[in-house]
Amino acid sequence: MPNLPTSLLDFWRRLLARPDALMLELGAGGELIVARIRALLSMALLLLPLANLLIGGKFSETLIGLVGVVLAIVVSQVWLALARHQGRYRWLPYATASYDVTLTTLVLAALAVDSPATGLNSMVVWVFYLMSIAMTAVRNDGRLTWYAGMLALLQYASLVFVVLQMVGNPDRLASIEYGIVSVATQFQRLVLIALMTVLTSTIVYRMQRLVEMSGTDGLTGLPNRTWLMHRFPSFMDAARDSGGSLSVCLIDLDYFKRINDELGHVAGNRALRHVVAVLQQQLEEKDWLTRLGGENFALLLPMPLGRAWERLESMRRTVASQPYQPDSGGDMMRLTFSAGIAVWPHDGADLSALLRRADIRLRQAKQEGRNRVLARDP
Repeated sequence: MPNLPTSLLDFWRRLLARPDALMLELGAGGELIVARIRALLSMALLLLPLANLLIGGKFSETLIGLVGVVLAIVVSQVWLALARHQGRYRWLPYATASYDVTLTTLVLAALAVDSPATGLNSMVVWVFYLMSIAMTAVRNDGRLTWYAGMLALLQYASLVFVVLQMVGNPDRLASIEYGIVSVATQFQRLVLIALMTVLTSTIVYRMQRLVEMSGTDGLTGLPNRTWLMHRFPSFMDAARDSGGSLSVCLIDLDYFKRINDELGHVAGNRALRHVVAVLQQQLEEKDWLTRLGGENFALLLPMPLGRAWERLESMRRTVASQPYQPDSGGDMMRLTFSAGIAVWPHDGADLSALLRRADIRLRQAKQEGRNRVLARDP
């Protein structure tokens, strides 16, 4: 059983760490979902002031609610327009979370001006604090969840304190429709906000772990095919924006089946990890090595075909020069790989086309004797 303090430290470390590229991309999609939900909810909120008027509510309450809803509709359309540019505005999730929480506080404060009991005991408006926190879950960023939760706690606690301090007549803290305002009730609401923050954080943490596991190869720790398929469009966008090239290298270890057949799968797994370790030592900041399956890897290099060939050729020589020892005392084994390279956009407009072209060149490298890198068609 894992040590509890260690588990909690790992929970907080992962939750409050900056999400990786895949999580940020998924979070950008989540921001668009939230923007659409916010826009729909804003339109639906028009029913609340109308319903309040029909059941005989105060005209002032209806007017405040109507003004708040109109403001919410206008601003929600602005957020929706910005969210459609997925991932462009890194500050957007924090801005929209601040807006969701602060708008709730402002509506409650406006209600409290006319009736303190209404402002502090209105459950219909107050529950939007919980919704604001819950909606951070689809952004896949634990830091955002805690930001929204702490902001809601701070703003609501401040609102309660100010209203209670400014009310001169205790009778104003009682209402036929909303009951009597009590410190105990307000404290319970603060506790509920805190609990929603913890619950949503746990959901975010779990989602992050599931995405991490689904996008990571269990044997080597490298990103896997799922990760590559999700992330590749953003790599193309980056290359397009910079006016550069993107080379896709398909790598396959030579005679790997012989290692599994003669030495067993345990030795084969160790051989894979050995090659990965050697390759990782030569990666630069914007290079990405992924495992597609078996002894097959894909390497993304943000550079033209010629430079990519030079880099991969250097890696090939390094792998060949560092033999692998299957077990203690065993004979050293020389491992090599063959590779084919395709470049975007010349060899293909998407990942599938580029992998097909790189695979053709990889097969040609195998046919020509293995342990070589080809970047051109025969």
